[in-house]
Amino acid sequence: MDDGKRMLLDWIAQDEEVLVEFLSAFVQAKSPNPPGDTREAAAHVCGLLDREGLAYRVIAPKAEFPNVVASFEGGEQGRHLVLNGHMDVFPVGEHEQWRYGAWSGAVAEGAVWGRGSADMKCGTTASVFTYRYLHRLRERLRGRLTLTAVSDEETFGPWGARYLMEHHPEVHGDCCLNGEPSSPLSVRFGEKGPLWLEFTVSTTGGHGAYTHLTESATKIAAALVADLESLADIDAPAPGNVGAVLERSAGAVDAALGEGAARIVQRVTVNIGSIRGGLKVNMVPSECVVEADIRLPVGLGKEPVLARVREILAGYPQVRMRELNFSPPNWCDPEHEMVGIIQRNAEDLRGIRPDPVCSLGGTDTRLWRYADVPAYVYGPYPTGMGTGDEHVPIEDFLHVVRTHALSAYDYLRS
Repeated sequence: MDDGKRMLLDWIAQDEEVLVEFLSAFVQAKSPNPPGDTREAAAHVCGLLDREGLAYRVIAPKAEFPNVVASFEGGEQGRHLVLNGHMDVFPVGEHEQWRYGAWSGAVAEGAVWGRGSADMKCGTTASVFTYRYLHRLRERLRGRLTLTAVSDEETFGPWGARYLMEHHPEVHGDCCLNGEPSSPLSVRFGEKGPLWLEFTVSTTGGHGAYTHLTESATKIAAALVADLESLADIDAPAPGNVGAVLERSAGAVDAALGEGAARIVQRVTVNIGSIRGGLKVNMVPSECVVEADIRLPVGLGKEPVLARVREILAGYPQVRMRELNFSPPNWCDPEHEMVGIIQRNAEDLRGIRPDPVCSLGGTDTRLWRYADVPAYVYGPYPTGMGTGDEHVPIEDFLHVVRTHALSAYDYLRS
């Protein structure tokens, strides 16, 4: 290990309390999306950059959706690495149970607790501090390092990373590193693509006792939902070297994403996110609206899926369909140099050699991949993500910070 990496680890060790305090206060800076207002969270990030004397820009296509962008040049010409993390988080539901407050940022039981602690203020903190530490070593680096702390990720919105990628090509870079919750056991190189469809069932409706006179919109919807499960039978061979890599990484996929994840990572999945129908128990419903979240594996476009959906709908003249959202599945080279760098550093730090995997869910890294920039995710376990008692163990948090700092350093030294 060279002396630059030793300095990075020394600084992180000296700053452990500072890092935990920063993450705790970051969680307390409420930024649920919807509505997506991240001004308080962005001010927290900017406050650290101000204290460190690090120049930055706030790019806010809408006032409540600021994006913090900072960049510096190394001592020699070289490649451009982009650090990316989002500041918005899931909202908190009234039904959720929290042993500590959802916005408390409590430091207890060896963890930081609260909404966004894992998804993804842990990873965004790793990006901010990696930028801070590497700026001190900038004369040793070749190339350029850019920090992007963005808004509007949780709803696939247009005002965060999407805006930057469309209007500020200076943030594209040659490679992107992100700390979304994934698990220390895996490096994510690709993601399934969400295709969200809305189905509206319309019938005459009527009195609940007169079922012989009208069809029930909810019964038709139930039959449609069952038929949509056949989408899982669509053949979706993995492209290039992805299939072989995923086969070797099956154990890590299950360990990181839950037992059974390896079985569906290269299959179409269907989640019926909402069903709305009926006015009263003794009325035959005249309308039912079904929203389906269909996830496409890498290598599969939406047309084969929509073709199969249309075949199904041919048997349902009472149904009309509307596309709500689509982000194509995306991937980059699972054997890229950055994957090896992350693997070596994680193994040296913690004895874990993370396997390259595809994600079931989506992140902003897809936007870099759409621009043909390889982008990789290495983050904490997704403990409690999107539900009560979300938290990140402090040692996992510090491991992510260490791994990001060392990996960014290695990439810009080679």
